[in-house]
Amino acid sequence: MKKSYLYSLAYLALVASLVSCKSKSGTSDKTGLAYNKKEYGGFQVNNKFKRGPGPGLVEIEGGVFVMSGSAINVAGQELSDYNHKRETTVSSFYMDETEVSNTNWLEYLNWIRTNYPTDYEYYYNEIPDTLVWRRPLSYNEPYVDNYLRHPAYQDYPVVGVTWEQASRYCDWRTDRVNELLLRDQGYMTSFKDINGDTRSGVAEASERPTAPFNTETYLSGQHNDKGKKAMKDLSPTSAKAADAGANGKGATRTVRLEDGILKQPYRLPTEAEWEYAALGLIGNTEYENIHENKIYPWNGLGLSSAKKKTRGLILANFKRTKGDYMGVGGSLNDKGGLTVPVRSYTPNDFGLYNMAGNVNEWVADVYRSKTFEAADAFNPYRGNFYEDKKIADPSTGRIEIDKHNRPVMTAAVSARKQTWAEKQAAASKPADSVNTYADQRGYRDKANDLYGEITLITDKSRVYKGGSWDDQAMWLNPATRRFLQQDESTADIGFRCAMTMLGASEIRSMGKPQFKTKPQKAFKAGKR
Repeated sequence: MKKSYLYSLAYLALVASLVSCKSKSGTSDKTGLAYNKKEYGGFQVNNKFKRGPGPGLVEIEGGVFVMSGSAINVAGQELSDYNHKRETTVSSFYMDETEVSNTNWLEYLNWIRTNYPTDYEYYYNEIPDTLVWRRPLSYNEPYVDNYLRHPAYQDYPVVGVTWEQASRYCDWRTDRVNELLLRDQGYMTSFKDINGDTRSGVAEASERPTAPFNTETYLSGQHNDKGKKAMKDLSPTSAKAADAGANGKGATRTVRLEDGILKQPYRLPTEAEWEYAALGLIGNTEYENIHENKIYPWNGLGLSSAKKKTRGLILANFKRTKGDYMGVGGSLNDKGGLTVPVRSYTPNDFGLYNMAGNVNEWVADVYRSKTFEAADAFNPYRGNFYEDKKIADPSTGRIEIDKHNRPVMTAAVSARKQTWAEKQAAASKPADSVNTYADQRGYRDKANDLYGEITLITDKSRVYKGGSWDDQAMWLNPATRRFLQQDESTADIGFRCAMTMLGASEIRSMGKPQFKTKPQKAFKAGKR
């Protein structure tokens, strides 16, 4: 009791120290000028920023691990051949608690149909390929017709999606989450005011958005929608009389990246992130010592539960033998002939469901058999294709948008910030005449030159991991990896999203030793 009481006092002292630092952080420690004051130039700083995950995500505190270190020999197969073992560090990030479900995907399709009712190509291109269920010697036609849309499968993982479709879903999800944040918090016109309700009716056509929200175009100033609680514009040179007079509260502005309100983009996890999260070694770690390694997302060498109430039940949805998909009738074991709901079995120590079995999952990386012999030790990844937003008007910085209100992206032309003269010269040249360095997927690699001769791997070969309902146990090991072309799909590959975590790597500091820092000293003009 006494020890815990001392820890509590120490924690309260730390909090008080941090609050003290925050209270004085409204002034520059280098110029003495106050932040967030119109009379001092209106430079705005959010000193109350609190980070957090977007909807559906859980926190994954990063750290060092041996990539492919969990690989073992199974049934005479050397799994270490699938990857090169290497000590690797992964930054802290966020990851979906579950795989993306059929209902999640139908929400995406509904949004497209609602916002682009006559764009049949857009809708068609995002429909998963339900024909992946067809096999010459299986009666799977009911799944072709029902698996995606019937409510019996609404919580089951979406399949038949390509890597490209999954990536586009991540982009769409980013925009919907950020739009919800802005509208619900009053920075933009609320959904209620746009769509109306039983009391106020539907908004006038002039008040409704002319194009769907997009995060990038919003940040570039191309959504001039400001709600009832829009950010105050403290710049002394940008006070607009019309704006100030209309609401009586002074000039307002749209949200900026510096405000810390918008979420980072949803994306596919890198292979290193996915493997690190699947292992969940945080549950076996104390004072930097891993007291038990893993070969699956759970502890032990077995595939079934050892707990009294669930003893003998298989811990994931996979194929036990070549013909056993779910166990014996009357006593089904993994309880799934095909896929199962995304919240099935027990989550791993990070709180993630089905990181082994159910469906394989797309990751961001381009496949190479020996990627990690040469990859960086910090956040390793192969697949970089650097792009810039195409500028429509250099004088205002407005970006060019496509028919779906998304930024038009072009291949990056330089590995560094260009000089102003270089930038203007490049803008005057035809796009196909500018040398680019954007495509780094085949960096230090000759696979493309040998395609069709000694390899079938290209820069469109993407990694998938995790094992599925149609795989045997060896593929449940997080180190295993396979590949498929990014425009192809199967009935046993789905995905989940991730998001970059900005700022400190340590997620929770309470009870952990910390170095003390002194608060910033207050500056008063005229004092010596």
